[in-house]
This record gives sequence, structure tokens and C-alpha cells, in this order.
Amino acid sequence: MRSLSTVILAAVLALFATPVAQAATLAVPWNLLAALPAQLANPGGPPPGANDWSCRPSAAHPSPVVLVHGLGANQTVNWQTYSPLLKNNGYCVFSLTYGVPGDPLPIYQPGGLVRMEDSAAEFSRFVDKVLAATGAAKVSILGHSEGTVMPSYYVKFLGGASKVDKYVGLTPLWDGTTLYGLSHVYKWGQSIVDPILNPLCGSCTEFLAGSDFLTKMKSGNGQFQPGVQYTNILTRYDELVIPYTSGKGTGPNVRNIVLQDTCPLDFAEHAGLAADRNAAGHVLNALDPAHTRPVPCHPAGPLGS
Repeated sequence: MRSLSTVILAAVLALFATPVAQAATLAVPWNLLAALPAQLANPGGPPPGANDWSCRPSAAHPSPVVLVHGLGANQTVNWQTYSPLLKNNGYCVFSLTYGVPGDPLPIYQPGGLVRMEDSAAEFSRFVDKVLAATGAAKVSILGHSEGTVMPSYYVKFLGGASKVDKYVGLTPLWDGTTLYGLSHVYKWGQSIVDPILNPLCGSCTEFLAGSDFLTKMKSGNGQFQPGVQYTNILTRYDELVIPYTSGKGTGPNVRNIVLQDTCPLDFAEHAGLAADRNAAGHVLNALDPAHTRPVPCHPAGPLGS
């Protein structure tokens, strides 16, 4: 019979030999419609994997990723796919709903409705909070639609260039959108439109081609700031960014990817890129260019794969 001390020693050794349980892999939906039950279950809440304020970036992924939603969306509906995907790939992930005028609505919280200059100031405060919590030197940005343009104001005018590493845009619109001729109508009737529209959506006219906001963004050294690596991911089937080539940029630190150039079977439209497998492969490569992987061509419908 073994002595009591031998039994205790064996138990201690067995305890330390027991492998620590791995964090559960989060489910990644590949369809935009997954946003609906998520919004109903947790209105306005962060998507799976986001806003773990105890997360510490790894050496492999030292920059936390901040997710920036589009016009009229929020962090819940925009990021049900990318947030768990990035978390599963070892990133610290953070998201916010920005640009909400007044108190958030109880059932749905549309964001991005105030002037982008004001949203950029809000975004700046959020980035500082992320950096303070994680101890990281910089963040990377993954934006969709308005979330590709609004943070550029922060980067250019609010000191963000020194705090941003990678800047990845889904359906960007650096040159704005003509939106079926609305940009031309607006130029003609700006004095009539602004008093009516601005209290409801201060950012809406800022997206239009030739707007004062975009003209200011192109001033000086342009929209793309030195030290930041930009990747633009576009779809030819974008029905809101017109022409879709408005999302292309130029510069030594800018890369443009049109999904259909390598995957003709991808029919994702503007919103659908938020749940698109092919776009996701390019996003992962853009965030970690030292370890890129081939992006297969997954057939995709308008709302995702």
C-alpha cells in the first residue's frame, strides 16, 4: 500500500498534467440574415468575440482589431461574421455603435447618422480606450461602408495615423457615390436639402461625390496617410457605392482587391460583404500579410456565402 504522501504527490502531478481546456471556437455564420436573430436576442450588444476588455494581444497579432459599422447599421448587425472569425484566429476584437443621435432606440439602434467629423471624435475616444485596456501600441481597423470613410477623418485630422496599423475597408467609397444621380441633385438643391436632412442624418450628404467632406479628406497629402497600410475590398455588384470603383485608392501603401477578379462566382452586393467567405480570406491576409494564405473561390449569393 502506498503511503499518504505518495498518493498526494501522484494527485498533484496528475493535476498539473491535465491539459488546460482550449477556449471554445465561436460559430461563424456566412449569411447576413444571421444578424436578425442576434439583434432580437441582444439589441445593440457586441457581436460574439468582441469587447473582451481582459484580452491581451499576442505576439502574432499585436494590434487589436476595431470593427466599424456602416450607415444605419450597428455593431450587432454588421459584425456577426467577422467578429467571431477574427476572435477564432487569435485577435483581440472590439466594436462600437457610433453616431447615434439622442438616446438609442430599444429595439434597433441605427448608427452612423451624425456628421462623420463628430463620429470620428467618438471613434478616437474608443480607440484610446482599447489601447489603454490592451496595452497595444496600435489598432487595426476593419470598416464597412461608412466605416471605411469615417475613421479616415480620425486618422488624418485627429492624430490617428500614429495609432493605426492596418486599415481594411469592405465596400469603401473614397470618392463618394453618385447614388443614381443624387449627388448631382444635391449640388443643385443643397440649400433646400441640408435644413431638412441634416437633423436626421448629418452624414448622408457627406458620402455624395464632390461633397465638402470628401474634398477636405483629399486636401493636403490626400486620404491615405503614411505609416498606415490600406486594403480596399470591392464588389462589382455594389448597388450603393456607384461606381464601385470609387472604393479604389492609389499610393504605395494602398492595395485594391475586386472580389470578382479572382472569383467570378461571387455575387455579393454592398451589405453582403459583411458575410462573404472570399472577402474574409482577403481580410485575414490584409491583417497578417506576413502569413498570407490562398483565398479559394466560394460561390456566394448577394447576402453571403
